[in-house]
Amino acid sequence: MRIRELDIDIPLSLAPMVGLSHSALRSLIAQLGGAGLFFTEMLSAKRLPSENEKKSPFLVRDGCERPLFFQIFTSTEDEVDCAMARLDELDAQGIDVNLGCPAPQLRKIGAGLELFKQTQTVTSLIKRMRRQTILPLSVKIRLGETEDSKKLLGTCQLFEDLGVDLITIHARLNGEKFCRKPRWHMLGNVTPKLSVPVIANGGIFSVDDARRCLEQSGAAGLMIGRGAAHNPWLFRDIAKELFDVQPNSNLQDGAEVYSHFITLLEQRFTPERRLGRLKQFTHYFASNYSFGHLLVSRIQNSSSMKQAAERATDFFKHAA
Repeated sequence: MRIRELDIDIPLSLAPMVGLSHSALRSLIAQLGGAGLFFTEMLSAKRLPSENEKKSPFLVRDGCERPLFFQIFTSTEDEVDCAMARLDELDAQGIDVNLGCPAPQLRKIGAGLELFKQTQTVTSLIKRMRRQTILPLSVKIRLGETEDSKKLLGTCQLFEDLGVDLITIHARLNGEKFCRKPRWHMLGNVTPKLSVPVIANGGIFSVDDARRCLEQSGAAGLMIGRGAAHNPWLFRDIAKELFDVQPNSNLQDGAEVYSHFITLLEQRFTPERRLGRLKQFTHYFASNYSFGHLLVSRIQNSSSMKQAAERATDFFKHAA
């Protein structure tokens, strides 16, 4: 998959997820193998210029997390110039604009999905961003208010005309919850008519999901979100089965992966920023085990990383 001048060897990407797509998870996925593109958690374009890359939990990263697209949210083009200059300083490999998040706190300020509805504002914003950078520029959107392939195609063609290099489509309608089945087939009516690559996102938790999504959507690649936290090996398995890539990793079982994730948290974040991220990850990862709810409960009730690590070791010893 080619995005502007950037070649992606494996068309599998880790989705931008609040509290999850931080450096520790990105590094874990990179070390397990199979991912070809990474995205940051969504970053405020307004706050980005003043963020310290050595201290901010949103900007800390490791060299293995490449290529890395920085996802930003904003409600006005007035914030664009300073944000774009900062992203150049941060050595971003690409820039992604969040136009699909339905979270109330974003909609309240006119960002995310709310901004997507303001066609004139979005057009002006993307034009300005395109003038400011030669980096790959991408957008992440949803399907729209209704199942209207013609309107979705028109939206994507507008972005194409504005100089967007990559479009990621979360295959659910605006405001639909994650429990709703993704509508991958809608992308299949759009992707053949576009010249820029489209990445399909939503509801990918297995190799079979990935296969069916690619078949129905005709997408150039896949973006995996919650499935990556549930099963960090998923990228490796999809890469092997669908793209004939043989990733190599020394991390073999769940206990090793979980322990290594704790190590990565300790390496990347200050003490006060570790435990909350471990608790959020555990909520997903524990679903791999019949009695995973016990792990979740024990980690949630831990008051320190040391206590959490000890409880996790005990859990995996009995789960084996």
